[in-house]
Amino acid sequence: MAGFVEKPEPIEVPGLTHLHTGKVRDLYRNEAGELVMVATDRISVYDWVLPTPIPDKGRILTQLSLWWFDRLTDIVPHHVVSTDLPAGAPADWAGRTMVCTPLEMVPVECVARGFLTGSGLAEYRESRTVCGLALPEGLVDGSELPAPLFTPATKADVGDHDENVPYEEVARRVGAETAAQLRRTTLDIYARARDVARDRGIILADTKFEFGFDGDRLVLADEVLTSDSSRFWPAEEWEPGHPQPSYDKQFVRDWLTSPTSGWDREGEQPPPELPQQVVEATRAKYAEAYERLTGTAWA
Repeated sequence: MAGFVEKPEPIEVPGLTHLHTGKVRDLYRNEAGELVMVATDRISVYDWVLPTPIPDKGRILTQLSLWWFDRLTDIVPHHVVSTDLPAGAPADWAGRTMVCTPLEMVPVECVARGFLTGSGLAEYRESRTVCGLALPEGLVDGSELPAPLFTPATKADVGDHDENVPYEEVARRVGAETAAQLRRTTLDIYARARDVARDRGIILADTKFEFGFDGDRLVLADEVLTSDSSRFWPAEEWEPGHPQPSYDKQFVRDWLTSPTSGWDREGEQPPPELPQQVVEATRAKYAEAYERLTGTAWA
């Protein structure tokens, strides 16, 4: 059992049709047929969308995605048409809204891994592979991989886990030519972003992308290279052999699994509200990642 602790009602805006309420983003269609994506301050952990928002999180994710989109256009086009606020939209949507080209989405999460951690580490410990790809002996939590890996996954509904799948399954689902294009583009973006982040003192351990087609043109969609879609580690603290400090939801995870929260992750009760100090620390981490990567102070 998982999902929304409290599923929000969609905001009604004249001229917009609500399409979907996601873990973080609300999706609408405008009268021109374009998609309007609104990044909320919701946060999801352990397949639950928590009842406590993280202030400014949606704006930070949106502004960081836009910053990255601008730096990747020579590799792949993106789906953003405008960041103008739709007429009649709430003022709170400012800075967190993207008007986007509708795409035929590829039904695969395109994951790039440059370091061993997370579900990749769990698989490696069992079989010395990640998504079926063989790796050498002797790697530990946080080790840099010999070369970045394309490790795709199926995209899960709210409350479900994404599931790693072998490359052959991607080729079966979307065709060999598209699978090869997804792998090549994913690894090209990762290499660019890894180098940009490293120059700013951040290790990009892994990240996931979503793509769609506008006709026969592959387009980068959704968010990109944010703390929700990526593992960012401070380079000065990188030390393989144990979990690394990260610019993401770690304060939330740690508190929820601590005795202080009183929450049983394996039970059926939803997670409780977050205490203010956890909210503030998490917001600060999201803002710090934005500032270190962009070189711009978060207002």
